Amino acid sequence: MVHQRAAFEDLQQHADFIARHIGPAEPEKKQMLTALGFESMDAFIRKVVPASILSEQPLDLGTPRSEAEVLEELRGIASRNKVFKSLIGMGYYDTHTPPVILRNLLENPAWYTAYTPYQPEISQGRLEALLNFQTMIADLTGLEIANASLLDEATAAAEAMTFCQRVAKSKAKAFFVSKDCLPQTIDVVRTRAEPIGVEVVVGDHRTDLEGLDCFGVLLQYPTVDGEIHDYKDIVARAHDKGALVVVAADLLALTLLTPPGEFGADVAIGSAQRFGVPLGYGGPHAAYFATRDANKRVMPGRVVGVSIDSHGDKAYRLALQTREQHIRREKATSNVCTAQVLLANIASMYAVYHGPQGLQTIARRVHRVAAALAEGLRRLDCEVRNASFFDTFVVRVSDAAKVHQGARAIGINLREIDASHVGISVDETTTPALVEALWGVFAAGKAAPSFAAVEAEAADRLPAGLARRSAYLTHPVFNTHHSETEMLRYLRKLSDKDLALDRTMIPLGSCTMKLNATTEMIPVTWKEFGGIHPFAPLDQAQGYQQLIVELEHMLVACTGYDAVSLQPNAGSQGEYAGLLAIRGYHASRGEGHRNICLIPSSAHGTNPATAHMAGMQVVVVGCDDSGNVDVADLRAKAEKHSKVLAAIMITYPSTHGVFEEAVGEICEIVHSHGGQVYIDGANMNAMVGLCQPGKFGGDVSHLNLHKTFCIPHGGGGPGVGPIGVRSHLAPFLPGHRMMEKQSAPVCAAPWGSASILPISWTYIRMMGRQGLKQASEMAILNANYVAKRLADHYPILYAGEGGLVAHECIVDLRPLKDTGVTVDDVAKRLMDFGFHAPTMSFPVPGTLMIEPTESESKEELDRFCEAMIAIRDEIRAIERGELKAEDSPLRHAPHTAMAITGEWNHSYSREQAVFPVKSLRQAKYWPPVGRVDNVYGDRNVVCSCPPMSDYE
Repeated sequence: MVHQRAAFEDLQQHADFIARHIGPAEPEKKQMLTALGFESMDAFIRKVVPASILSEQPLDLGTPRSEAEVLEELRGIASRNKVFKSLIGMGYYDTHTPPVILRNLLENPAWYTAYTPYQPEISQGRLEALLNFQTMIADLTGLEIANASLLDEATAAAEAMTFCQRVAKSKAKAFFVSKDCLPQTIDVVRTRAEPIGVEVVVGDHRTDLEGLDCFGVLLQYPTVDGEIHDYKDIVARAHDKGALVVVAADLLALTLLTPPGEFGADVAIGSAQRFGVPLGYGGPHAAYFATRDANKRVMPGRVVGVSIDSHGDKAYRLALQTREQHIRREKATSNVCTAQVLLANIASMYAVYHGPQGLQTIARRVHRVAAALAEGLRRLDCEVRNASFFDTFVVRVSDAAKVHQGARAIGINLREIDASHVGISVDETTTPALVEALWGVFAAGKAAPSFAAVEAEAADRLPAGLARRSAYLTHPVFNTHHSETEMLRYLRKLSDKDLALDRTMIPLGSCTMKLNATTEMIPVTWKEFGGIHPFAPLDQAQGYQQLIVELEHMLVACTGYDAVSLQPNAGSQGEYAGLLAIRGYHASRGEGHRNICLIPSSAHGTNPATAHMAGMQVVVVGCDDSGNVDVADLRAKAEKHSKVLAAIMITYPSTHGVFEEAVGEICEIVHSHGGQVYIDGANMNAMVGLCQPGKFGGDVSHLNLHKTFCIPHGGGGPGVGPIGVRSHLAPFLPGHRMMEKQSAPVCAAPWGSASILPISWTYIRMMGRQGLKQASEMAILNANYVAKRLADHYPILYAGEGGLVAHECIVDLRPLKDTGVTVDDVAKRLMDFGFHAPTMSFPVPGTLMIEPTESESKEELDRFCEAMIAIRDEIRAIERGELKAEDSPLRHAPHTAMAITGEWNHSYSREQAVFPVKSLRQAKYWPPVGRVDNVYGDRNVVCSCPPMSDYE
């Protein structure tokens, strides 16, 4: 009996998720440990992680659960959400995600597991999709250039405010916001404005602009109440003041209304959510930002542009790279370093699939439903307050509470305004049957009319003077793929051009590209999670509330902090929320003058950019020859700025991939001078289960759920960047008007990108305390194994005690500069081997930072190492004089299929070019373009779809 029980438990263990998530099996772990000179994982970890911070206590989490068990449990949680038809509006609308896009993009790992397209040659598919997005936005808004998306509408408005401050002729301190803007947008703009000394003036744009000296104006089109104003005169008056005008516009409405660019707006911002992206309790959604061509070099966020490759053919790339925030650092006006790529691509494909006529048909149908609904209410003696509207209007009622109660009784949510007004917003999913049911709520005993009869007689409510007359989406890409067959093949063609985790290891340092398990992803598109409006009553979102509370507790257990906020919807937002908490804490103690933020010279550029946004002044702390914080320099600068020291921002393990022994001393020095310690959680993948920043000196950390906790990168977004804080900072976590604590929200939705939180919840539940610790251990072991294998061929730049690294290692290519080989050459050559390059030239120029993660098998690690060693052998051939750098496989990489056809003029063979190792003969990834010319692209900036004639 005992033997049978042991056998069953052994079988059960083999069914656990842990073994599916962690790549190397036990025999492989032992081989790697032996190669490093260790007999056990415990001995190895004790050598890597400083004893002063190594935790002996298991995480306060449950034991591992199987995939089936966790999905069943999550089904029970999801069932607590009530999926009503939400006609709340306020920037969020239900939508139909076309099934061909749902299955082949949103649920497809070829799209959702890709990384930010830093390496354009292996990102041509998603770059094309983003270029489609930019073109769509520019066309619909009537402006010349758009970026590749931002985080949400509210933060896009905040970005627009600082953009106006930089660009406007007026040097006033005030930013005017119309009271008709979305309330959550007004709140986020206020949060952003306060630390940088901008005065936000909220008022009636028709009267309160008179006599106001301001640098920018924000207007909503249509307004939160649905009214459609002609803003031409307002724009002219603002321009007379030297101010710029930002218009937050509804994209679907713009298919019927005069676009902002045509009535003089300088910037258009908004959300692309209603273009096929589920509500998801508030996110993730792609915001947009469009402006005049003259402003392109100061536009926030990412921009995709058109360049040429080494063969002179068109190729896409991220343009204007000199604007990157980690180059501008503390001079940056924004810390945004990515985009909501996956969601922007869904929205762009929604436009590609429907085309201009299809979008206009959807918009007209939405308006006709709204017009009919309003007319029916008029016949029921209800007063519709709007003179004009697209899809939203306000109804005056005698008892709003009774109306809401009646609507919820039949599964409909309306917008709560006050005791005598109700807001209604229809969308593409609103049916005639729902309209008739809603009339029944308002009928008060009267007979409700039929939809068909009312709709036939209802007049349009769009203002004739603002009817759109200009064409949009005229490019062939928006007029070709309207059948499912064509759309399916287009999506497949684009994904085939890219490298994502479904094809290969992506060894990016500090980016943690690991398994995004299918079990974790499945719940994202359940209607119980996808169909909830972020402002739905809390009693309809009890499943979400349970999941949020449980995930907060899980992250508290992992980090050692006392409280967590899940609101920040990107790592950049988490950084910002963390520094705002520190700022609020100092102010509460009468020490609001503390404004110095110490930042090591090795820090990611978002750190100084964030400090600047939080109203702090950056003082750089040096690093020693080993890449560690120079403690003597830190001590001197903390002493010098003691009376005004606000914080230090450090990354742990360090940006150089080392567990710094002095981390406790660093924290103690800052605390002794009254400062707070912000620990960047980008490298948390090396710490979970091993050490806790909240226990070894941190006051606040942001986490990247899209790194350590398995939310996929989605081609550069979505992300979640929650913050953990110690108890004294908990009162200063971001609030929201939909929460008990209403102050200082950092994004539009109360719980940020809520629809992807089930991914991290599921991951932690399936791994349990044992699995999470094993994952950290394995991430560290894999990195050290790679470093060991490559050490005989390349210098490993930094290491800790005993020559060991943390979860990533830096390969130094600078000693090879005499050969003429550059870090770019090695990165591009790796594409011929079917690999994405490691992180290039960060944190040290001329290096590659490699993070293998725990999910890669020893076989894949060896394959990568063999590729790197083969590349080193090609460099040795240059050193021996057998090859010249300018005519080597490295310089001409990547090699396309076209490049090896026809005449061959190189000193190396075609076989060496494309099959440098034999295994590639069985499974070869062919880069779709040759090396992209960055200089050409920056000199000839083209950021919308080029005409088809360019490809002929």
